[in-house]
Amino acid sequence: MKKIGFTIGKFAPLHKGHQYLIETAIKEMDELYVIVYKTDLIDIPTEERANWIKELYPNVKVILAKNPPKEYGMDERRAKIQTDYLKEMLGDVKATHFYSSEEYGKLVAKNLNVSNRVVDFKREFVPISGTMVRSNVDKFSGYVDKKVFDDIKKCI
Repeated sequence: MKKIGFTIGKFAPLHKGHQYLIETAIKEMDELYVIVYKTDLIDIPTEERANWIKELYPNVKVILAKNPPKEYGMDERRAKIQTDYLKEMLGDVKATHFYSSEEYGKLVAKNLNVSNRVVDFKREFVPISGTMVRSNVDKFSGYVDKKVFDDIKKCI
């Protein structure tokens, strides 16, 4: 059976923690889809953030999620709203695994009837977050690709 994984994120910005998750999924899956969400956290368009992933991982299939639901949460109702949207984004893709480093992964996996693959939940292998990078891009520049760093510096 073909193993097809997917992950979601704002990638605001794409950092080494995201890359660790993506690279783990690439090693374990036959195909990988990355759904890039629209966000106001950073003044870089969804398409440009998606291009970071496409450039670094040309074999990954990238899907733009431009109009995601506004409701987020760990309760069943809001998780269902999100997973219904993800089903729409995936279309005919028959995913078998969901990759994340977040608690919500178990709800997404359950609602989509796929395996939940948690990667570096405690941020022990790559101790970084998008919030940290946005707070001081120069200090955390070692955690982002040069292209990402250059793009972030243009918008600050």
